[in-house]
Amino acid sequence: MNASPGEATARIEALTEQGGRVLRASGRLDTAAAARLWPVAMKAAEGEPIIAIDLGGLEAIDSAGAVLLLTAAPGAELRGAPDQAAAVLERTRKALETIPPPGPPPPWHPITAIGRATVGKIHDGIAGIAFIGEALVTIARVATRPRLLRLSDVLRHLDEVGTRAFPLTLLLGFLIGIILAYQSSIPLRRFGAEVFVPNLVGISLLRELGPLLAGVVLAGRTGSAFAAELGTMTVNEEVDALKIMGVDATAMLVLPRLVAATLAMPVLAMLMNVAGLAGMTLIMGTLGYPWASVQSQLQQWLSLQDLAGGLFKAACFGLVIAGIGCRAGLSAGRGPRAVGDAATAAVVGGIVAIVVMDGIFAVLFFRMGI
Repeated sequence: MNASPGEATARIEALTEQGGRVLRASGRLDTAAAARLWPVAMKAAEGEPIIAIDLGGLEAIDSAGAVLLLTAAPGAELRGAPDQAAAVLERTRKALETIPPPGPPPPWHPITAIGRATVGKIHDGIAGIAFIGEALVTIARVATRPRLLRLSDVLRHLDEVGTRAFPLTLLLGFLIGIILAYQSSIPLRRFGAEVFVPNLVGISLLRELGPLLAGVVLAGRTGSAFAAELGTMTVNEEVDALKIMGVDATAMLVLPRLVAATLAMPVLAMLMNVAGLAGMTLIMGTLGYPWASVQSQLQQWLSLQDLAGGLFKAACFGLVIAGIGCRAGLSAGRGPRAVGDAATAAVVGGIVAIVVMDGIFAVLFFRMGI
């Protein structure tokens, strides 16, 4: 393969003259030549400092070649440089002085990393508390001035959170009912107690699995959508524009989503319960138990208190998931990954939050005898 002109003619060497060492460059010092001669120039610059750069034999130079010379001999005097080469070197010198090259990354220390992570979590916690306080203040303001809550936005979000999630909720509930019925019948068959499968599945769905699975659906489907939408507005500085115009961003963007999710979640949990019971009834029919037997067991062991407790948990889950999604979106950073990171934080935070809340509710209901 033939060499390019820059590779064939470019040359850099260090000469010792009276008063110090001089770096001499000749030929076409373009990008290809600079890449080839970089180790040579760095080695030539070792030892005594370079006091001058002789450019009398230079034919042409670009920014890469200028960076090479200025890096090898910073602060050296330029001798015999053509006008065009002198202009390129001067522009490059100013650019290097304006934006210094990044230094080496700091060494990693476990204690420092732990401290930095701890401080970051504390800051996130403080910001979360501030968001909750701002939301509570906004709710109090809307209670005294209901016109601040835009009903059209609430209805639009109710459609997004609730109506459009009905098919997915019904499908998952039906499949969960089938799975629970089959898996429960296997151990109960050993004791001849398959007739109690409706009791087990019904109580599990109404008290725990119905609200919990509906919350997972809401976190994955709606919480991420809230975070992505508000994150995009934050990245595009639309939220800042609303604040500059004197518009309460929390009342306009956050509160309708909180109300919609809180109202829609009990409905989704109820649909999950009904679909799960329908799937369980189908499997009980295949096992030889008619609908009358299943109905008798459900009426005997299920109570309105079980349903009310599950729906109350579902409403709390909806409020928390919507709040976490909005918080993740409004706190999104800048850059191409900000929206994706906000959506991920909303989904993970929402699922973890509802699991923790479900455990707290389980302990409270047990202590209260519910």
